[in-house]
Amino acid sequence: MKGNIEDRACRMALYIIENRATVRAAAQRFGISKSTVHKDLAERLPTFNRTLYLQVKQILDENKAERHIRGGIATRRKYKGQ
Repeated sequence: MKGNIEDRACRMALYIIENRATVRAAAQRFGISKSTVHKDLAERLPTFNRTLYLQVKQILDENKAERHIRGGIATRRKYKGQ
C-alpha cells in the first residue's frame, strides 16, 4: 500500500474510527505493519489533520487501556478450547 502517505493515514484513521478497530486490525486490513500504522497515526497525521488525529487517538487510548483484558480473554479461550 504505497503511495500518498497523507491519504493512507487519513484512510486508516477513518477505518479505525468507523470500526473502532485496533492497530493490528488496521495493519491487517491495509496490508502494512503495525509499526507503520502507529507511525502514520501518531507522528504523521497530527501534522496535517489535527482533528482526525484527536478522534483516532481517543480510540487508540481506549484500546490500549483494554488490551490486558483482551489478552486474558484470549488466554482463557486458548485453554478452555473454545
